[in-house]
Amino acid sequence: MDHTVERSTNCSAFLSQCNQGWKRCHGAAIARTVGTGCLLALLSLTPARAQEAGVNSVTLAPGFTPAQGLLRGRTGGQSSLPAIVANRDRAGNLCLGYAAAAPDYVLTLQGAFARLNLQVNSGGNDTTLVIQGPNNVVRCGNDTGRNRDASIQDTDWAAGTYRVWVGSAMSGGRFNYTLTVRE
Repeated sequence: MDHTVERSTNCSAFLSQCNQGWKRCHGAAIARTVGTGCLLALLSLTPARAQEAGVNSVTLAPGFTPAQGLLRGRTGGQSSLPAIVANRDRAGNLCLGYAAAAPDYVLTLQGAFARLNLQVNSGGNDTTLVIQGPNNVVRCGNDTGRNRDASIQDTDWAAGTYRVWVGSAMSGGRFNYTLTVRE
């Protein structure tokens, strides 16, 4: 069986081919076929691969308990989140901050949610929040009112896999945080 991908100059065509099976997209075929942007987009198609790399995996279903929506972590990293995901989200908000290249969480929503609220609490440090979901829909959050911690309140969350980064406004900034997810 041939495990390579046909040469493509179009990122969407490449991702479509790769979505048919991971084995078709591994190794040198990726480097020959696309640039860094497509490679990063490819990572969003493979949540199981992220789990293998030590990323925290979280699954939430409609009606989840407050305890299930309480996540703890530490910011850190020098990768620019706009370079990893996007400069702006679906609503035109700027995507800001720095974090590790791998997401902090792979969040699986087992059903559609009409509304979700994600709030970072680091004790007032300057945090950012970037979420990349199904079909590469991006949501970004920064300061919440007078609070420098980031939040995202949005509607129409489709069932599926979301990559979540909790970042710092400063490269290399390291803060302990709690990320609260609420319906």
